[in-house]
Amino acid sequence: MDVKVSASSITKTVTVALLGNPNIGKATLFQQLSGGHHQDVRFPGADVRMEVGIVHHAGMRMRVVDLPGIYSLSSTTPDEIICRDFIMLDKPDVVINVLDAGNLERNLFLTTQLIEMGVPRVYALNMSDEAHMRGMRFNMEALSMKLGGPIIETVARFRRGVEEMLDAVVDTIESARKYHNVAIAYDDHLEEAIEGVQQLVKELHPETMSAGHARWLAIKALEGDKVVLRRESEHESLVTAIEDKCRDIVRMHGDDAAVLLADGRYGYITGLIQQTVEMTGALRHVNITDMVDNLLLHRVFGLPLFLAALWLMFQATFTVGQYPMAWLDTGVVWLGDTLTAILPAGLTRDLIVDGIIGGVGGILIFLPNIMILFLFIAFFETTGYMARAAFLMDQVMHSIGLHGKAFIPLIMGFGCNVPAIMATRAIESRRDRLLCILIAPFMSCSARLPVYVLFAGVFFADWAGTVVFGMHVAGVAVALGAALMLRTVLFRGEGDAFVMELPPYRLPTIRSLIMHMWDKAVHFLRKIAGVVFVGSIIIWFLQAFPRDVELSRDYVAERAAVVAAAAAPEVQRAALTQLKNAEARELQKERYLGQIGIAVQPVFESLGFNWQTTISLMTGMVAKEIVVSTFGVLYNVGGDVDAGNDSLRAALAGAMPPLTALAFMVFTLLYMPCLATIAAIRREAGTWGWAAFSIVLSLALAWLMALFVIMVGGLFA
Repeated sequence: MDVKVSASSITKTVTVALLGNPNIGKATLFQQLSGGHHQDVRFPGADVRMEVGIVHHAGMRMRVVDLPGIYSLSSTTPDEIICRDFIMLDKPDVVINVLDAGNLERNLFLTTQLIEMGVPRVYALNMSDEAHMRGMRFNMEALSMKLGGPIIETVARFRRGVEEMLDAVVDTIESARKYHNVAIAYDDHLEEAIEGVQQLVKELHPETMSAGHARWLAIKALEGDKVVLRRESEHESLVTAIEDKCRDIVRMHGDDAAVLLADGRYGYITGLIQQTVEMTGALRHVNITDMVDNLLLHRVFGLPLFLAALWLMFQATFTVGQYPMAWLDTGVVWLGDTLTAILPAGLTRDLIVDGIIGGVGGILIFLPNIMILFLFIAFFETTGYMARAAFLMDQVMHSIGLHGKAFIPLIMGFGCNVPAIMATRAIESRRDRLLCILIAPFMSCSARLPVYVLFAGVFFADWAGTVVFGMHVAGVAVALGAALMLRTVLFRGEGDAFVMELPPYRLPTIRSLIMHMWDKAVHFLRKIAGVVFVGSIIIWFLQAFPRDVELSRDYVAERAAVVAAAAAPEVQRAALTQLKNAEARELQKERYLGQIGIAVQPVFESLGFNWQTTISLMTGMVAKEIVVSTFGVLYNVGGDVDAGNDSLRAALAGAMPPLTALAFMVFTLLYMPCLATIAAIRREAGTWGWAAFSIVLSLALAWLMALFVIMVGGLFA
């Protein structure tokens, strides 16, 4: 939500962080707060971009930061480190800890660590409607006191409690009450160790360390937190004291400090729930989740049903998307024709009509298909079916040394490879995380979808939806095959055991689905406005210059001769079109873009790719969306166009046979990741070496698999 207030009434700008476990409605709550209007921002304390929404409420301007979903504030995964560092280094004014009302025991483990950090907190007891249906009742006043912060019952998908939650944020910031002065008491021996380390930390950092922060550092150090120990490794006295106290704890209790601290937290949680949560039994809870899982997770029918759901997604993406795509196509053609009639002939008109309209418009018409794809993905995520897909794929993933959790980033790759690679942070093992990062680009992202829709519609019209589905399945198959190869060669060893939460099924609201879909669509439109726009202009320039090209034939004289011959109108029109296309082909070959394509084309000669196709692949290295816009720019000038049809589809149909088109689709699926994906690989893997390795691996596999298509297809031709 974004309450309208005048600029003069804003008295303070504050930062609010959203933190919680996965699958608790945190993303939906963020969408409700931001109203779907947010941006990605890089924070000084974290080498990652996070979503930030602006909320105006009660005279405050709140910058709401949506942190990754995590289960703990340890240093096991990159997401945990990002959340912890953001809270400690960027110091948000308030942390909104989102809790699943029906699963408090699980959620509160993260809360206990947040309490230990001593930051101001507001609690959103989300999905409280489902908890009430199960007969759960909460003593809100007692919960608030024991958790050290105001707690509000919310139902994010229906916007219930959001206003009250924002009121609590304002009150926490302005009130003199110190909600966050709550401590979790541990065993006497453990408390003695904590106090000893805490005192040393304060002595070593007398000016910068508060008592609360020092206690938190002491607890993390005794837990064996690698990041904390590494940061304090220069203080030998502190390291020695920590080691001595850890040995004493093991000798006295038989368990290390990490186990005892976890036991203490769970003890606190158990007592808290017993005192504040009541099961009335007034309503009989029918566990719909178990009933549906009996079918969708069935050992025989589960996987076929999942594949059927994917087939339906891609079939709908193509068939339903055809209608609005045709409307947009008509609009783009009308705009191009109108500007051609209005603007005077010259370079400016050519740039606008052939470069910008032909390039950007050529990719814009596929927006409906992409929005439908994102709608399905949002539905799978919000209903809880995405987690079931990971569970179903666990056995398949285990055969290549990974586990089902690694399948979630791969499924996310159907939308975009960049967030898919970022989602690998949830994988604890660095070896497994690297392996998943390297195979994620083989998943067919939405940027490749326009290529499939265009080529499938031109060459395989009767089976277009199935072909699009097959390309995505092929991407999964190649990813799994590459993982098996890499596991054998580079990442040997047993994979981790698969332990993953399966959230209850929830029926999302239409509004939340549309907000998720529109958010992704806006990202796509921004890319069109940026990368594709600039790329289309560059491509147009390269295919429009040099202007003075010496032609092998006098086309002006030949056209005059055709007109003078006074043949039948149909014959004359066909002859003039043939001359126009021949001139356009010769001009393209002599200009910069044609020269580049002809120079590189021998590498792809065995695949049957012409120089125009080669150029489109080269420009697609920047962003896969540019592949289609490149064809739009190249073929808008008339080369290889049939007599009565100047459309891109007709040009492609005359430029290559169906088998070559299929090989091109396979090559587009697998070859070099776009620049944004390469940057994400470098950031998540930590070095440019892995990014370079990904480029080489993808190019090699793309060329080999495209050649395989040509060779096998040739046997049946």
